Amino acid sequence: MTGQPSAPDPAAALNPRLPSPLQEVADERFARHGVRLVLKRDDLIHPQLVGNKWRKLAPNLRAAAGRPLLTFGGAYSNHLRATAAAGRLLGLPTIGVVRGQELADRPLNPSLARCAADGMRLRFVDRSTYRDKSDPATLAAVLRAADAEDAYVVPEGGSNPLAVRGCQDLGAELRDRADVVAIACGTGGTLAGLAAGLAPDQRALGIPVLKGGFLEEEIRRLQDRAFGGPRGDWRLDDRFHFGGYARTTSELDAFAGDFETRHSLPVERLYVAKLLYGLVALAAEDAFPRGTTVAAVITGSPFEEHAPEDSPGTD
Repeated sequence: MTGQPSAPDPAAALNPRLPSPLQEVADERFARHGVRLVLKRDDLIHPQLVGNKWRKLAPNLRAAAGRPLLTFGGAYSNHLRATAAAGRLLGLPTIGVVRGQELADRPLNPSLARCAADGMRLRFVDRSTYRDKSDPATLAAVLRAADAEDAYVVPEGGSNPLAVRGCQDLGAELRDRADVVAIACGTGGTLAGLAAGLAPDQRALGIPVLKGGFLEEEIRRLQDRAFGGPRGDWRLDDRFHFGGYARTTSELDAFAGDFETRHSLPVERLYVAKLLYGLVALAAEDAFPRGTTVAAVITGSPFEEHAPEDSPGTD
């Protein structure tokens, strides 16, 4: 007797490039300290669901089983754009709950305009409601107001236990390929899974792109929910946020432009530039022993120039 055929995997239908390529770069800022730099090109997984957005969304797309997707983000959220693109490609309705009721009466910025063009229905909520979105009563009210009570809910940044376990694959792809694996962190879900997938003699380094110092506790909470306890050897260095999410400076822009020129790599400014800047600074501090191979996870590619939000987000 044969069982029922399994349902098609919506994520596989999008033809991801997995495992993502590993690219060695020759950079004297590392070489002079005896450090080898390689780039884990997760930005090449899929042209519209790039990097960690793919790894976190794919397991949630499977769990949604064809239901509409509702998720949350700020006005410049990469996660909202990736969810909207997934919905368009798979024919799934998507609803984006955006922080900031005042934005409802303003023209859409390029990021939200892309979401709308991909068919995402945008709902703007006040910041107090947005802060309480994890409260069951508040979430139920948001779903009712959006006429989306049957929707599959993906949290802000896509970081839930399914996503964290999905990011284990990133660590598994890097086993025996580097001593230190570094990644820029927003909500911490990717680092939580990455660290769990690495070998015991490897360590993960997170570069938070937000200020506030809350991320260590959040990563521990995510690992507890996903795995029942802590996993892997990881730490954070929170010196390189440049003022917070969607914040940049002329120094960071100049650094990113120089890195692009040196290595013919388009550098995304909100996450990747801060990661690479941090690694160059750490190499200059001799933070890595000579002979260390450092893998930098390239989690995204440039979109448009972003104006900073008045209240930084956590995507």
